[in-house]
Amino acid sequence: MIEFIPLFMFATVCIVLMLGYPVAFTLAGVALLFALGGDAAGIFDFSITQALPNRLYGIMTNQTLLAVPLFILMGVILEKSKIAENLLDSMSKLFGRFPGGLGISVVLVGMLLAASTGIVGATVVTMGLMALPTMIKRQYDPELATGVICATGTLGQIIPPSIALVLLGDVLSNAYQQAQLSQGIFSTKTVSVGDLFIGSLIPGLLLVVLYAAYVIGKAYFQPQSAPPYTPDPEELEHSVFVSVIKGLLPPILLIGAVLGSILSGNATPTEAAAVGAIGATLLALLQRQLNISKMMDIVTSTTKITSMVFAILIGASVFSLVFRGYGGDELIRSLFDAMPGGVIGATLLVMVVIFLLGFILDFIEITFVVVPIVGPVLLAMGLDPVWLGVMIAINLQTSFLTPPFGFALFYLRGVAPESIATSTIYRGVIPFILIQILMMIILAIWPALATWLPSVVYG
Repeated sequence: MIEFIPLFMFATVCIVLMLGYPVAFTLAGVALLFALGGDAAGIFDFSITQALPNRLYGIMTNQTLLAVPLFILMGVILEKSKIAENLLDSMSKLFGRFPGGLGISVVLVGMLLAASTGIVGATVVTMGLMALPTMIKRQYDPELATGVICATGTLGQIIPPSIALVLLGDVLSNAYQQAQLSQGIFSTKTVSVGDLFIGSLIPGLLLVVLYAAYVIGKAYFQPQSAPPYTPDPEELEHSVFVSVIKGLLPPILLIGAVLGSILSGNATPTEAAAVGAIGATLLALLQRQLNISKMMDIVTSTTKITSMVFAILIGASVFSLVFRGYGGDELIRSLFDAMPGGVIGATLLVMVVIFLLGFILDFIEITFVVVPIVGPVLLAMGLDPVWLGVMIAINLQTSFLTPPFGFALFYLRGVAPESIATSTIYRGVIPFILIQILMMIILAIWPALATWLPSVVYG
């Protein structure tokens, strides 16, 4: 019975989180209670917790994690500016006269916004406020409209520069080293955030293509669900094309500067994050979208989000230390070894667990709590770390869309008109959930979709 205490710990954390307690304090509190209880019962060596100061110092001095506040700052600046709003307005005028054209515009703008902010909540809320009223006004099927907005909003999980990929890359890097050391490999290979950024490009763009294909198919077979509209004659003037170009250039230049600096090898992801933050600030200044009051709001939002991320990271560090002190890593390894189907069965089990946990936990908690536990075991079984990271990211993206607890659904419900029922939003995302699952199946069959580009870029 004692050997199953790590599983009881994990179950306790899930129950306490469902009761509404803060994530960071729940992780650390549950772990310390189990450590104190185990020490009192003589089944846990409390001296293990002396490693905590070194762990926390390692978090504070981790250069990779410096990218987190910088990417958050970049995303918040773009969220507060009107770059995405202007772009959506221009593209809807240009493409809206075609069947499904407005939906395609939402997919493309959502992709650019996701690549610019990397924050799921910000993208869903922003697109919900900007696009949903317009789509409903132009007689779009509410299910299609809400589904497109939720799905494109979650692209921030997989399209770089993504906060999720930054955090996942750091955790997988440590897991990959542990996996190699457990195999007696002391000259370890590494995996970086840049590897995940590059590896997620092709799967992320394929998802965008699949979303757009679904919208086009829906407009073709059910024209009433995505009707075209006839714009005013003045909306079709040359100025519309000019405004589209002007709207496209800023986010494309910014994304190009961030990803280009990484792909070319001229900057690490952390340095590229600084480029992105500076670039977003300059764009907002050039468009006269910044003032002292707005800058204070941006800095406050960035500080709050960053503090939340690092508080969870510290809590997860405490949890994982106690979890391993109880032999949790050995328990997981033995369970995986006993799984029918070997590495395939173990991977499938982990993906199902992560998918289900995505209902109640945010990607940050899953990244910091679950991946350090299962990552070393799966990687020691021979999985490619980049492929595993991209699969986990798409899996989390799928769980964020899945009723009844998907986070993206809650974000949109918060800004959608009362006339749109929650059940409408739930039904609207089902086709996109199927597209996500299809993407994971494709990636499982052809893992080179995630691993080929990093091998080319880094030789």
